Formats: sequence, C-alpha cells, structure tokens
Amino acid sequence: MSKAAPFLLSACLAIALAGCGNKSKPAPPPPVVTVATPLQQTLVDWDDYTGQFIAVDSVDIRPRVTGYLQSVAFKDGDYVRKGQVLFVIDPRPYQAVLDQAKGAEAHAQAALTNARTEAARGATLLAAKAISQQAYDTLVATERQATADMLSAQANVHAAALNVGFTRVTAPLSGKISDRRVAPGNLVTADTTVLTNIVNLDPIRFEFTGSEALFLKYQRGQGGGLHTAATPVQIKLQDEPTYRWNGKLDFVDNAIQPGSGAIRGRAVISNPQHFLTPGMFGHMRLMGSQPYQALLVPDAALTTDLSRQVAYVVGPDRVVAERVVVEGPLYNGLRVIRSGLQPGDRVIVDGIQRAKPGQKVSLRNGRIAVEPIPPAGPGAGFIAPLPSSATPPDQITAP
Repeated sequence: MSKAAPFLLSACLAIALAGCGNKSKPAPPPPVVTVATPLQQTLVDWDDYTGQFIAVDSVDIRPRVTGYLQSVAFKDGDYVRKGQVLFVIDPRPYQAVLDQAKGAEAHAQAALTNARTEAARGATLLAAKAISQQAYDTLVATERQATADMLSAQANVHAAALNVGFTRVTAPLSGKISDRRVAPGNLVTADTTVLTNIVNLDPIRFEFTGSEALFLKYQRGQGGGLHTAATPVQIKLQDEPTYRWNGKLDFVDNAIQPGSGAIRGRAVISNPQHFLTPGMFGHMRLMGSQPYQALLVPDAALTTDLSRQVAYVVGPDRVVAERVVVEGPLYNGLRVIRSGLQPGDRVIVDGIQRAKPGQKVSLRNGRIAVEPIPPAGPGAGFIAPLPSSATPPDQITAP
C-alpha cells in the first residue's frame, strides 16, 4: 500500500461526516393544548359577615309590688302568651289595703251626700232670709271639701286595686320564657328582683359589623345603594353547608365605631318554628352588586407575569396570544374575569405550561363547567347565582 492511502482514507471519512452534519433535523410537532370559551353566567356579588342572632325584644320580668312569692304559673322554657299569668305574689296585704280604701271611699261618699243636702237646704233658707250669707258660704265650702275628699278616696281605691292586680305578674309580650329565678316563699322586692326573662323569637334579628371599606362601597353606589333597608340577606348556621335562612336588612347604624373602624348593621329573619335562638352565631351574606353577566375560567388557565394576571388565547391561525386580565372572586371553583377576555375567546385551559405567545399549537376542544364547592369562609368576598327567578345559561362548550 502506498504511503498516501491513509491520508486518502481520512479525507473520505471527513467528507462523509461533513455530509451527515449538513442534513437538517425535522421540526418538532406543535404542542397540544386544550381550549374552551369562557363560561357565561348571570351572577350577583355577595359580601360575607359573621354575626349573632338577637331577640327583637328581651324583657326582664320584675315585680311591681313587694311581697312573698306565692306560686309560679309556668314551666321553665315554655312559650308564653302576652297577658298570661306567670307569678302570684301573696295578695292578702294588698287586698286589705284595698278594702280599707273602699271604706274610706264610702265614708267620703256619705259626707259628700250630706254636704250637698245641707248646701241645698241652705240655699232655700238664704232665699227666705232665714240664714246669713256667711252661713250659706260655709255650707258651700263644706260641700266642695267633701267633693275633694271623695276624689281622693276614689284615687286611693284605684291605687290599691292596681297593687292587688300587680300581685299577679303577667307576660308583657309573647315569647319564650327562661327559668324562674325565685322559688315560692321568697320575698321579692318591687322593681328590683328579677323573676325571669322573656324573649320573642318570631321574627328574630341578626346583628353584624361591617368594615368601613364595604360601607364606603355601598355609599358610593358600587353596591347599588344596598346599605338601605330591605336589602336581601341569606344566612347559614355553623353546621349548615348552604345559606337557607332568608331575611332583609332593616338597620344600619348612624356612625362608624372609632375603635374598630366598623359599622353595626342588623337584619330581620322570619322564625315561625322558633328554631333560631338568640345567641346563635351564623354567617350572613349581603348582596354586594346588581346582577351582571360574568365570564368564568378555571384558575389553572391563568398565569402570573410579573404583577399582572395573564390568560393565553388561541386565534383562528392557531397562534397563542397573551391577554392581560383583571380577576374577580371565585364562584364554585371558577374565577370571574372582570376584563381582558371576550365571550368568544378560545382560552387555553390545559397545557398552558407548554404554550408561549406567538407559538403555533395543536388544539383539543374542552369545556368549562361549574363544580360546586363549599362556600367561602367568613370575611372573604364571594359570589353566588342570581336568586329566585333568574335562570343561569347552559354551560358553554368549546368550538
């Protein structure tokens, strides 16, 4: 073999390798993403509050006369009616005072009758000039004094009769009564001793406090003037998954509390079965907006670009474009989009990590559906479907 053969072999290998390096690699296929149009639904924003049920009226029952308690005429925890007898205080001392007052009244009546007779006789004698004018004036004055004594005696009878009536302590309102605080045989003092307490349960109130920020929102009209009375509210108890109690806002205080920066509000709720009890805690939601048409997408369809929230949409040419969006609250696992998307936009809901703006993608059609989840916790803003007659549109399927 000639000395040039190895050099020729190396040259051929180099040329072959160079030829292989010049062959172009096949382009990777476009990434596959799932797209869907935003779900459209008529919604209402609600603001959430924690509060406590209170009675519209709560009355401590105290005696109006002093005496020894004779009997109790109810069972602890009963529902009592207005005017029903609850306690009886020994009436005998007050009955004796009444009888004495009636005797004094009869005495005054007899004195008045006699004075009137004497005055009438004196008028006849004065006309016949049988008595002096001074004697007649004395008879008239005696009649007037007897009339005053009669009025005083009648007032004493009335006062004594009231005290006898007050020995029967009656319910000032209908409601649920507490237990008796005093047993029969004990001395009770007028206007001091608390015998029991009555609260009315239907309707019942729900008291809460709201932040100054929410109050300002209502004042500026963002809530549609919802700080006024008769705004609908919905309430759920601690062990209830849904807001089943309906009522209306009936009071907002006239000042913000300096220490907490909150303002007190109150709603009234019908409670015909007396299930709701004063002292119970609950979560209330207050309508925070007028009904509006919302666009909803999954939270997974959004990504953060610096301080902005971004959604990726796919145009007719299958090219990914970036849309800056403004988020709203969550509704059943979906995020409300305040602005940045249109109803017909094809939003990437799966595979967003594989997509880049300006990139062409392969499409797989999907749909956005509501998946019920427990309501938001206390203090968080949330939304709910329009109540009563409004019917939300069907779920939207991607083209």
